[in-house]
Amino acid sequence: MGPADLKAAVHPGSEGCRIHSGADFDSWVAERSVAELAEPFTFVVDTDGVLRLAPRRSEHVACAGGGRVLSAGEIGFRCEAGGWVVSEVSNHSTGYCPDTTSWPTVAQALDRVGLGRPSSFTYEVVFRRCPNCRESNLVREEDFICVFCGSELPEVWNVDEGGGS
Repeated sequence: MGPADLKAAVHPGSEGCRIHSGADFDSWVAERSVAELAEPFTFVVDTDGVLRLAPRRSEHVACAGGGRVLSAGEIGFRCEAGGWVVSEVSNHSTGYCPDTTSWPTVAQALDRVGLGRPSSFTYEVVFRRCPNCRESNLVREEDFICVFCGSELPEVWNVDEGGGS
C-alpha cells in the first residue's frame, strides 16, 4: 500500500531476520543491544507463516523482502524469569495496512517460536481504503470518514481490494 519507491528500494539482504524457532530467536536477540531492546521492532509474518524481525525504523516492505505478508506491525520484547515474552504488538504498518483479524497468524508465528504473548494485539490500528478517492485511511475513534475526501468508509476491511500488499 505504501509508496512504490520504497518497494523499488528493497534489495537482497534488506529482509528481516526469519525466525523459525526458539533457537533462531535466541540467536537474534543475543545480537541486540540493550538500547535496541528498549524499543519495539518492525515485524512481518510472511506468506509461509514465518516471523521476520528488523530494526524499528525499517520499512515493512523491506522486512518482507518486497513480498506479500499475512500480517505486519511493531513488536516489543522483554525478558522474564521464564524467558523472552512479547510485551507489545500492533498491526501498525501503513505500508501493508493489515486488518486486526490478522492476529491469529501473528499468534501462530509467535507460538511456533515459543514466545510468551498477549491474547491479541496490544494496540490495534483500523485501516480502510476509501471507495471514492482510493486513499488508505487510519480510522480513529470509530470515525469511518475519509480524511482525504470526506466520503464514508466501509466498516469491513477493504484495503487489499485492487491489488494491495
